[in-house]
Amino acid sequence: MTTHQSETTDRIDHDIAHIGQVMTRMRLLMGRRLIGRLAVQNVAPGLELSHLDVLDAVKRAETTGEVTVGTIAEILRIDPSRASRIVAEMVTRGVIRRKASQADARRIVVVITALGRKLLSEIKAQKLAIVQSIVEDWPAEEVEAFAALFDKFISGFEQKVLPRKD
Repeated sequence: MTTHQSETTDRIDHDIAHIGQVMTRMRLLMGRRLIGRLAVQNVAPGLELSHLDVLDAVKRAETTGEVTVGTIAEILRIDPSRASRIVAEMVTRGVIRRKASQADARRIVVVITALGRKLLSEIKAQKLAIVQSIVEDWPAEEVEAFAALFDKFISGFEQKVLPRKD
């Protein structure tokens, strides 16, 4: 191995270690769900993060069909009884409602109300405003490059750690 190759390998090792350290810092921030907490605090102080998770799960799942409490439990990887309790809380708050399935009237599905959609929209706007405030003094080229590279990194991460659905 030449000196140049050794220096390049050392630099890559250093950069990979740095990425690992930054990922740890990010995990701590994400684990505390600071952006979500700030957004909820600003938009709907009475809402809990678990409520936001359910709203997001319903929104994502409704693109593929009707959403049941079981669907929500599966997406959030929680016990169906816990999902049912959260859904009941959210129904009383008026952000989601239950209705009979159009495909099978014996089955109950969950849908987001107009109030729920408004909350999701406002919370998303709050989250984007926080991200915007972080990168507001970055040159446009850096924001564009970061967006592309971050997407590339997360996509690669998903491919490595998430099971394939064949």
